[in-house]
Amino acid sequence: MSRIARRFAELKRAGRSAFVPFVTAGDPDAATSAAILKQLPSSGADLIELGVPFSDPMADGPAIQASSLRALNAGMTVPGVFELVRAFRRSDKDTPIVLMGYFNPIHRYDTSCFVKEAAEAGVDGLIVVDLPPEEDEVLRGPACDRDLDIIRLATPTSHDERLAVILNGASGFLYYVSVSGVTGTKALAEEEVRGAVARVKAKTDLPVAVGFGIKTAEQAQAVAGFADAVVVGSAIVTCIAEGAEAQKSSGAIAQDAIAFCATLAQAIHAAGREGHDMVAP
Repeated sequence: MSRIARRFAELKRAGRSAFVPFVTAGDPDAATSAAILKQLPSSGADLIELGVPFSDPMADGPAIQASSLRALNAGMTVPGVFELVRAFRRSDKDTPIVLMGYFNPIHRYDTSCFVKEAAEAGVDGLIVVDLPPEEDEVLRGPACDRDLDIIRLATPTSHDERLAVILNGASGFLYYVSVSGVTGTKALAEEEVRGAVARVKAKTDLPVAVGFGIKTAEQAQAVAGFADAVVVGSAIVTCIAEGAEAQKSSGAIAQDAIAFCATLAQAIHAAGREGHDMVAP
């Protein structure tokens, strides 16, 4: 059983949703990023999404775009991303890590080499936001050979026929994009998302994670009531950015980010999942 499958099985037995923080690798610099990454599990993170910085992140709003630029300007590279994961794995063998990014850096690095090195570093899955299901065999084949999950995205415009295409070949979990548009720019419509998640869950046994548009502990707790996982990205990245702009020390930036993540995790873990009573593990 993969780390991702094992973690979701544990959460299902506990009757609770997962907290999935997103941070950009190398933001605002490699040392601070490593410190944040290392402490995320102790803050309550159940899985981690680690962004691979890219100069043209078209699906992301201003906050995550800026985080990519900070990371790139500080010298983060694809090998640097793998080194962050390797360093994390020296102290944490259990928390799943999913790389989230765009296909251009993967293609330029060489897809097979990227997948090989990601797996060897300790990565568990890949989310490539600009690689549709019809075109992802170039990545999915090598990833399958290395037991890496290819995690696909569904959106508010994914009708049933399209959803069937998205689910065919998806693994790990399904990422439901809760708002149309880019990350961190629109408010979450809770009832609409609740209905959409119910529709998706009726068509797959994969866990369903909800992200884009979740900024507060209150929103995160509400979504945790009906989703298998709650992804928070822009709000965490903004916390990191504010520390960097205030010229705080690396330790202080990490401390602030971890404290914010702990608040989110507490809210998510306190939410009882609809139709899932707690049972003994």
